[in-house]
Amino acid sequence: MAKFFIDRPIFAAVISVIITLAGYLALQALSVAQYPEITPPTVQVTCNYPGASSKVVSDTVAAPIEQQVIGVENALYMSSQCTNDGGYTLTVTFEVGTNLDMAQVLVQNRVNLALPSLPSEVKATGVSVKKKSPNILLVVNLISPKGTYDQLYLSNQATIKVRDELAQIKGVGDVTYLGQLDYSMRVWLDPDRMAIRGLSASDVVNALREQNVQVAAGSLGRPPVPAGQAFQYTLSTLGRLTDPKEFGNIVVKASDQGELTRLRDLVTDERQDESGQVFGGIQLGAKVEDTSCNLDGQPSIGLGVFQLPGSNALDTASAIRARMEELKKKFPPDLDYAIVYDTTPFIDESIHEVFKALRDAIILVALVVLCFLQSWRATLIPLIAVPVAIVGTFAVMLGMGFSLNNLSMFGLVLAIGIVVDDAIVVVEAVEHHIAQGLSPKAAARKAMSEVTGPIIAISLVLMCVFIPCAFISGITGQFFRQFALTIAVSTFFSAVNSLTLSPALCALLLKPKDEQGDILTRILNLTLGWFFKLFNAGFEATSKYYSLSVGFLLRLSFIVLIVYGGLLYLTYFSFTKVPIGFIPSQDKGYLLVDVRLPDSASLERTQAVMAQVEKIARGAGHAEHGEEGHDEHGAGGGIPGVAHTITVSGQSIVQNAIGSNYGTVYVVLDEFHHRHGEGLGADAIASKLRAACYREVQEASVAVFGAPAVDGLGSAGGFKVMIRDVDTLGFDALQEAADRLAEAGNEQPGLV
Repeated sequence: MAKFFIDRPIFAAVISVIITLAGYLALQALSVAQYPEITPPTVQVTCNYPGASSKVVSDTVAAPIEQQVIGVENALYMSSQCTNDGGYTLTVTFEVGTNLDMAQVLVQNRVNLALPSLPSEVKATGVSVKKKSPNILLVVNLISPKGTYDQLYLSNQATIKVRDELAQIKGVGDVTYLGQLDYSMRVWLDPDRMAIRGLSASDVVNALREQNVQVAAGSLGRPPVPAGQAFQYTLSTLGRLTDPKEFGNIVVKASDQGELTRLRDLVTDERQDESGQVFGGIQLGAKVEDTSCNLDGQPSIGLGVFQLPGSNALDTASAIRARMEELKKKFPPDLDYAIVYDTTPFIDESIHEVFKALRDAIILVALVVLCFLQSWRATLIPLIAVPVAIVGTFAVMLGMGFSLNNLSMFGLVLAIGIVVDDAIVVVEAVEHHIAQGLSPKAAARKAMSEVTGPIIAISLVLMCVFIPCAFISGITGQFFRQFALTIAVSTFFSAVNSLTLSPALCALLLKPKDEQGDILTRILNLTLGWFFKLFNAGFEATSKYYSLSVGFLLRLSFIVLIVYGGLLYLTYFSFTKVPIGFIPSQDKGYLLVDVRLPDSASLERTQAVMAQVEKIARGAGHAEHGEEGHDEHGAGGGIPGVAHTITVSGQSIVQNAIGSNYGTVYVVLDEFHHRHGEGLGADAIASKLRAACYREVQEASVAVFGAPAVDGLGSAGGFKVMIRDVDTLGFDALQEAADRLAEAGNEQPGLV
């Protein structure tokens, strides 16, 4: 086969060009991510039972749904949460590799079976079944810099002008709200006035349903009509009401004497509290006010953008920023947006560093090959093999559904040192026969008859080392599959190149030493000839010393075996004593703070604690003037390295819980190139913030976490423990067991 390509070098070159071109085109379509998709896919079921307690929700909503959903195909486990505001959330986690779209359909079918058993109020508000992606890409915050608009207005603007625009962008999987408030008409009923008139709250609700409707009134003069009809009118009536005065005119009761009781006759008088908030009457306000969101202390609404699995994170983030710039032109005065929480800089930095390592590896390989072969002709042939094998691998990566991530790129970095070996073997074999007097083409033919078998054998052995990793099951296998197969594929292309293009190039480029009189060879000898002489002398001396050392150690084989046994023991000792972990924690540019007050604590108390945590993180002056804090303990001056904070009251992102006593703070750190000093890493900042909160926040439990190493696999480098009531002992017994477990965990070193 090699002789065929030696005689037809253009054919060999075409094969390599096709491989390289296919890889280059695939590179444009490959998605970019930090890691492969290794998290178990999840589907989330959410609904709301207005006014119901968590116990009622558990009995009337959770039980019927979970009885149907349990046992759904490929599901690993499911967990649910019922809250005292009537909310219900069920999260179903599936096996790694399960198609997320199919998983959603399976859960939706099971939920549909439970719908007839749910309360009518729940069915009226709807039961949603959504794919839940753990990869939150960035958060878009709408703000009013001068304070013209409140959070309700910002939330409404996000709903009608921004959310749908972002959801249409390629690569966006979902857009969720942080601190969502929806407009609604609030009616404050006076119990005394209703009692006097013999009315109840249900009477008012029925009147609202009957009179606040969109009516299809029909038309006048529409055929069939008597002959001579000259006009035809479509009737338009007042539809759904939008103004408080219109709601006030709704007739709730009519007596036999024709006396009308309107809604405005049943409401309380308006009053104002110390903060200026209006209570009573009929007013346009938020449907619920049990959540809030602030950006650097300012009221805000956050839009969390989740990445679509398999999409390009960097391109998606760029498209979002470009679209927001377009939408900003249509914003009313004093309405702006900010993107401070963004995971793509870390991804960009990671991929950039891997590309730098790829570049450095190619340069090092070129220098090593040049030092040993000492000819630009001989050096060029192995270096041509590198882009053919590396770039060609991208085509196979695209076909196998891989992405450009830290692991696949690191596999290519390691592959560089492997793919040049086959070409070097070919070059050295051909040069050996040229030195014996054969012509370059004859030397190439003779050399390939000798090394074709070894090249194939070497490539197969290397591929057999890595291919078995593709069959490892679970998250570990998913994590290392792309790394191993990337190396195996590049090795295969290296073998193909070494059997086709490399021998053809050897026949064309290599010449005997006395015939290498071209200008490049003369320049190389003039500039590096002295270095080659020193290198050859050093290499010969090292080889001689190594041979003497091996001969000496062969006489002391017993001692060598003892040393070898000692090294084996040290290896075992290290494996048993060094801490074990899946992935090391990394500085991703942000921290997560989970705030939890005692059960039943009001939202007002939670917001006060959130403001306190925010002040500790950024400091008072930092918020107003944008200056870095000066007190390393966070007392008034903020913590150095903290750039922004996003606070969400009424919701715990870490615990996936909703309640008035929960809160979450996204602590966004300064850009990486601004945090090179000591104590400005994510772990150091987290330690300072944790200590300051422990010292100053007395009313709540505050936990500070680093960013998860892999999104979706825990909120930090930890784990979650679920306690089941297998003997039906009740909630009090569960709470007691959880408290005991928490106390035991707090006593363990290394846990926060």
